[in-house]
Amino acid sequence: MRKVAVVEVAQLPGRESGDNYLDQIFRVCREVLDKAGLTRHDVGTMISATSDIFHSGVSCANAYYWDAGAALLKNGSRNDGESLTAFFYGVLRIASGLYDTALVYGMCKGSENPDTDMLTHFFTDPFYQRRMGLNETFAAGLQMREYLERRGVTEEQCARVVVKNLGNATRNPYAHVKKKTTVEEVMNSERVMDPLKAMEIGPKSEGFVAMLLAVEGEAEKLTDKPVWLKGFSSSLDSFYLGDRDLLKTQLPVAAKRAYDMAGITDPRKELDVVELTEPYAYQELLWCEELGLCGPGEGGRLIESGATGIDGDIPVNPSGGALALNPYVSRGLYRLAEVVLQIKGEAGEHQLDRKVRTGLAHGALGFAGQSQAVAVMAG
Repeated sequence: MRKVAVVEVAQLPGRESGDNYLDQIFRVCREVLDKAGLTRHDVGTMISATSDIFHSGVSCANAYYWDAGAALLKNGSRNDGESLTAFFYGVLRIASGLYDTALVYGMCKGSENPDTDMLTHFFTDPFYQRRMGLNETFAAGLQMREYLERRGVTEEQCARVVVKNLGNATRNPYAHVKKKTTVEEVMNSERVMDPLKAMEIGPKSEGFVAMLLAVEGEAEKLTDKPVWLKGFSSSLDSFYLGDRDLLKTQLPVAAKRAYDMAGITDPRKELDVVELTEPYAYQELLWCEELGLCGPGEGGRLIESGATGIDGDIPVNPSGGALALNPYVSRGLYRLAEVVLQIKGEAGEHQLDRKVRTGLAHGALGFAGQSQAVAVMAG
């Protein structure tokens, strides 16, 4: 398979904006092409990560933004699901030999969307589950309760994720929610879906992000610091929540395949940075366990040890993660963009104070992490 690298990335802040979403998607695509010194005519193919299901207030979304995303009269396709898989799609188009470059972008006009729980309510089966009022936060409350009781993790340990990530976000100009907070403040916030509390839930953010991919030989001409894809995989769990063990998601399946492809045998020692999609605080601890960064039930002790802090030995979400920036459709691509910036040494104030050679980006979508995706990147 031909080697593929991310050449450049561009992203917009997650806070609410009055800008038209066509202008926003144009802005990130233009920025990433300008950084590489290319025009849209120089790019082989485009892959977008968007959704028709009420997001951005439009249906048949690619009929509206296609021109703004540099895809006029260009071959392209759209991914409606976890946005990290749009990146995989772009990689495969280059790896196949059909194209040498690809522009991958994601968009989510969160400020104009209905509430996320209302949108995810429509993921359900209309005859049985929908009548129960099931939505993603409902499922997260069930998963968190199982996690606390079966793994022995405490609510206070989960609250530490909020303290860490929102604190990290104060250094990230793209973050939506950023603040210094305490475990006590998190614990005293409103219980939304017991035991899940308001401050443990990611915001409804805007999210416009783009990245240029290129094949080996071309990538080195476009940047001095290409970031190479080393391993990737995705895996989808059963549709019905009741058919699943909520503490055994498909993340270990996807992670193992990505690790095997990248030649990683000890992720705790071989990864320099990890960017996780954790729209609910407890999920960061569970995902760390499932990625092999610690053993089952050790996620709480891992964060208490300081290992996942920005100065720890395995920093997790130095950007602030999805708790700080949560554009539902494009959040996986944001995690990838942050890993790329860390490896390039261009992450600004939240740049780690060590050499970052290898990083992991993670995307999750659906009830209790039904869809999981992992990308391992290296400089």
